[in-house]
Amino acid sequence: MRTLVTAAALALLAFLGGCGFHLQGRAPLPALVKNPYVEAPDRQTDFVQSLRHQLLQNGAQLAEQKSQASAVISILQDQMVRRTISVSASNQPNLYEVTYTVRVTVTAGERELLAPQEVVARRDYTFAEPELLAKGHEEDVLREDMARDLADRVMRLLSNL
Repeated sequence: MRTLVTAAALALLAFLGGCGFHLQGRAPLPALVKNPYVEAPDRQTDFVQSLRHQLLQNGAQLAEQKSQASAVISILQDQMVRRTISVSASNQPNLYEVTYTVRVTVTAGERELLAPQEVVARRDYTFAEPELLAKGHEEDVLREDMARDLADRVMRLLSNL
């Protein structure tokens, strides 16, 4: 019985490995993006920090200078917009939609490895005046979560190069 369970487990692992399955956050990077330079107008945004972190987690060695990089990941747009979806009877906002938009492109020398791609995440959150401090924190947490989600999606694009 023990041998049968072991054989079934090994068969499952072989199947998952053969179909391209990878644990979340562990997509293998192609050799071209193993030593990337991340070019961004603002290197301190939540998205850029999340992308740099995920690149390092996936074995990339970030280049300090553009000239030393095997590829350049250019962040063309990194923008978060909040808009009011709903207001109360007293004309106070009570529902917001947050949209985080990122546009990236990847080049290696003069070659374009990835044409400009736009990746968007949207979330809604409620707002209540009596909970002002907590709701301000909720938006910060939401923004950080959206940045991680977008960085994960960009990593999947990079792993498919």
